Amino acid sequence: MAFRPLGRRAYGSIPHLPGSRTGPADRHLSPALARTLTQRARDARDHVVVLEKLDGSCVAAARVGDSLLALGREGQLAAHSANEARRLWATWVARHAERFLAVLRPGERVVGEWLALAHGTRYALPHEPFVAFDLMRDEARSPWREVTERLGNAGFVLPGLVHEGAPLAVEAVMERLGGAGFHGALDPVEGAVWRLERRDAQGVRVELLAKYVRPDKVDGSLLPENSGRPAHWNWRPEAPPPPPEMS
Repeated sequence: MAFRPLGRRAYGSIPHLPGSRTGPADRHLSPALARTLTQRARDARDHVVVLEKLDGSCVAAARVGDSLLALGREGQLAAHSANEARRLWATWVARHAERFLAVLRPGERVVGEWLALAHGTRYALPHEPFVAFDLMRDEARSPWREVTERLGNAGFVLPGLVHEGAPLAVEAVMERLGGAGFHGALDPVEGAVWRLERRDAQGVRVELLAKYVRPDKVDGSLLPENSGRPAHWNWRPEAPPPPPEMS
């Protein structure tokens, strides 16, 4: 089994809303919870945040003591990956280590979308190639306000905010996103992510996430192994990192 420094995946799977394009391993959110996100809140303590869903590689930067680890979604070290884009992520984290360490407390990780390599959507990025969408400790997520205050104030790019407050229907969200969304998409925006937060006596907790992917979306359609064409890079430094040494 491949080594996972955290002993777990860096990020889990998110269920789909009704009508979302799914793959064989995907699952749908229950109809009742889907209505809570898109139609009617259970009560005044529900709070919905809707963000643009980006189409890249899910990655993480985790602080373990005073060390910083660049990870893939599965929890393995990105620097040891055979995938060039993952190795670029590890190099980028190392170059921006001070920024990450200034935000992350020991045991925390920031998770986001690494947009260097186009998977199914090309971007004319108006910002750096990493977009942070979660701040986590173990399996617990920080509320969106904390994410924006800590990561946004530190200069990290966050997903475009489509809506915040009451539930909002999929059709309304996709209409607001339009064609290019907030991050310079050159192809139709993939979809959106709904976050359901709940206020209680202890504060605010993230109860669940769900996503909608447009039905005609094809995962990885621009990757060379699928397209038969050269890779399309949304961002790439002049000198990419070398491949890992073979043992």
